[in-house]
Amino acid sequence: MKPLFLTVTLLAVTALSAQTRLPTRIYVENAEKSSHVQGIAIDTLRGHAYFSFTTSLIKTDLEGRVVGSVTGLTCHLGCLDLDEQTGKVYASVEYKNDEIGRGIMHIMGKPLGKRDNTFYIGIFDTDKIDRVGIDAQTGGVMRTVFLPQVARFYEDTVVNQGRRVAHRYGCSGIDGIALGPQFGKPGGPKRLYIDVAVYGDTTRTDNDYQMFLEYDLKTLNRYARPLDQSNPHRTGPKRARRQLFVFTGNTTYGVQNLEYDPTNRWWWTAVYKGSKSQYPNFPLFTVDGTAKPRKQWLRGFDRKEKGLVLTLANAGAAHQPTGLRGWRQKVGQTGMHALGNNLFYLAQGDRTPEGIQTCEVRLYRFTGKARQPFEPVE
Repeated sequence: MKPLFLTVTLLAVTALSAQTRLPTRIYVENAEKSSHVQGIAIDTLRGHAYFSFTTSLIKTDLEGRVVGSVTGLTCHLGCLDLDEQTGKVYASVEYKNDEIGRGIMHIMGKPLGKRDNTFYIGIFDTDKIDRVGIDAQTGGVMRTVFLPQVARFYEDTVVNQGRRVAHRYGCSGIDGIALGPQFGKPGGPKRLYIDVAVYGDTTRTDNDYQMFLEYDLKTLNRYARPLDQSNPHRTGPKRARRQLFVFTGNTTYGVQNLEYDPTNRWWWTAVYKGSKSQYPNFPLFTVDGTAKPRKQWLRGFDRKEKGLVLTLANAGAAHQPTGLRGWRQKVGQTGMHALGNNLFYLAQGDRTPEGIQTCEVRLYRFTGKARQPFEPVE
């Protein structure tokens, strides 16, 4: 008999990589009303995989069998990343009164009502996710840290091209999140980076950067509080340790998935492509993690502003008119996990004929080819 809440299909995972002994495929179905898969985290040490399906988190073993789930969210649960040392999963969490918020509430079959614009880093205690249907608010498995800077960026107005527009930096909220060493210090302490996403507005000139906020894990855990969706808390660090920019040209909703690659010491940024014709609009960029951020004047701002600017890696396809570099293959937007040794898990969402959202995670090898940098491991 199929579980009422979750339907799981186990694909044949007999095809294992002899080199890594990792499953080449992990597949899960989410029978709860939800949007597509947003992010993944794979814990090879403890033998678990985590899937964000927008309003729920699912935990499986590495063969796709469900171990537990966290439900009851009315937010956008986005990109995930794993702290391999502790086993905790970090996530981007946002409550917004925009088309994304309206779409989520429509899926949930609830009215949007009045909701504050609230942006959190979510922290899941994965050891406690041991059964299906744990309530996100009362189950004792999820805490959140408020990000006041993001709320200010989202709610601010600025002047661009001589007209007043909403959202400083074009901020649409948050999404991509990843753990890794400080930029410019690849052997340095681990930090958490979260992407300040941008709307795909082609009429502005001040929204052509991706922006990352840098946090210390001890600080985040000190501020973490239980989630209360009826009375959202405002407890969090006043500001990030650093605010970092990388010029890519405008994108649609910014970095969907952010991932640190320890082999090449790059930060992969998988985006929904932008629409400004002067840019190459790559779906993938890599940021050089070894290059120190440089203080520069930011481009396209009416009121001059300096920022710490990161460097794109000298890899991928080159766009001569702009000097931008990136990758042509459209992968990673719904989930990316770097394993090291140029091996990656990449997620692909789909749905069954009955409308059930699914995710298949496949094992890939990085090839370095500009048009197809990832090839599946069979």
